[in-house]
Amino acid sequence: MSSTAGQVIKCKAAVAWEAGKPLVIEEVEVAPPQAGEVRLKILFTSLCHTDVYFWEAKGQTPLFPRIFGHEAGGIVESVGEGVTHLKPGDKALPVFTGECGECPHLVHAGCVAKINPEAPLDKVCILSCGICTGLGATVNVAKPKPGSSVAIFGLGAVGLAAAEGARISGASRIIGVDLVSSRFELAKKFGVNEFVNPKDHDKPVQQVIAEMTNGGVDRAVECTGSFQAMISAFECVHDGWGTAVLVGVPNKDDAFKTHPMNFLNERTLKGTFYGNYKPRTDLPTVVEKYMKGELELEKFITHTVPFSEINKAFDYMLKGESIRCIIRMEE
Repeated sequence: MSSTAGQVIKCKAAVAWEAGKPLVIEEVEVAPPQAGEVRLKILFTSLCHTDVYFWEAKGQTPLFPRIFGHEAGGIVESVGEGVTHLKPGDKALPVFTGECGECPHLVHAGCVAKINPEAPLDKVCILSCGICTGLGATVNVAKPKPGSSVAIFGLGAVGLAAAEGARISGASRIIGVDLVSSRFELAKKFGVNEFVNPKDHDKPVQQVIAEMTNGGVDRAVECTGSFQAMISAFECVHDGWGTAVLVGVPNKDDAFKTHPMNFLNERTLKGTFYGNYKPRTDLPTVVEKYMKGELELEKFITHTVPFSEINKAFDYMLKGESIRCIIRMEE
């Protein structure tokens, strides 16, 4: 692969020319990596709901034409000046947030994590975004204790990963909250053992959960991006010790409103970005958990398609039929 180092290369990309229109596979040119940059040969990618959100022009800066994709796995083709933690041939996962390893806060450098060369990229690629976001929101931020109760708002891929985190942590009651009742059966595989559809009740869902749990759950994790769900997640935790964690990304004009007494009564509200995982430091460890059988990824992968059929992945997600669809880039 190093024979192409320093050169402009041509490759295939699925280009979105217009919002909501099928992607078109085109030939594009990719410049060699500059200082601090890495060029990856992507072998597998997984469609994330964020891709669909921006494809529909609902996210910030809806620019077209555009090439989507960020949850992926590949091999380092070449590196730019100053990159020392990666070399050509390394298996790696790109991550939307970075870790420079030098300053106390994350910055957008080092957005590629080197992983175990034996790790199957068609499985671990899903760790580079949504699964770690949900899993980490529970195990790193909410930190439920064994025997505790946890409410998960939203049972998409991120929410199911959050539920998996609650299961791994030993929570005894994992309550799934979703507007689509058909998701409840599948969620059982991820530890969810009670379900609430807000549409089935004539009272706020936080009140329903408080009545189910003698005053509220110990922890709540919100994975929808709905500001109403965020408020419900915070208000459904028990006063005195309850903690709610916000994961979903709201619309730019949304506002979070709750009565100040909910804070004074010793409820805690937290937010998280990528589940509080640092890409270069923590992601290789999460991959190792999978390699040791301590973390199951296969149950998140419901579909696989070749790159030429990438639009099927969008269809599956829009219809609510997939958790994660793997796209094989070399087919």
